[in-house]
Amino acid sequence: MVEKVPMTVEGHQWLEAELKTLRLEERPAVIKAIEEARAHGDLSENAEYHAAKENQGFIEARINDLEGKISRCEVIDPKDLSGDKVIFGATVKLADEDDTIFRYQIVGIDEADVPAGKISFISPIGRALIGRKVGDEIEVKTPRGEIYYEITKIDFI
Repeated sequence: MVEKVPMTVEGHQWLEAELKTLRLEERPAVIKAIEEARAHGDLSENAEYHAAKENQGFIEARINDLEGKISRCEVIDPKDLSGDKVIFGATVKLADEDDTIFRYQIVGIDEADVPAGKISFISPIGRALIGRKVGDEIEVKTPRGEIYYEITKIDFI
């Protein structure tokens, strides 16, 4: 049985765009580079050929990886969600002990981008937030020690 991978609409679009670029631009470019390198003769000592073949391997592996993720994804649109608990797709405002405000959206593994305010649902903060409500305090264990946050707002945008 294949396990579904949750992903936001934006994350799904990003993976689809990357796959399209790899298939329509990167793959043909590397095939052309291999053909040009072959034209130079002896392949055993042809660094351009070996580099192009290695690049082709990376591109094909990434294409396979993306196809697998896209085939297993469960696209979730946060705009279709509601409730008073933190769930996948929710945007959460947190206050730390110094009353510094943080805003994070709970997203899929491949979408995580902490500087952009997107954290994975399996990250330490993501796991601590899931199922919690406004006013709840959470404790997150980090390499620097334990950090405490209070949930101040939950949005589905």
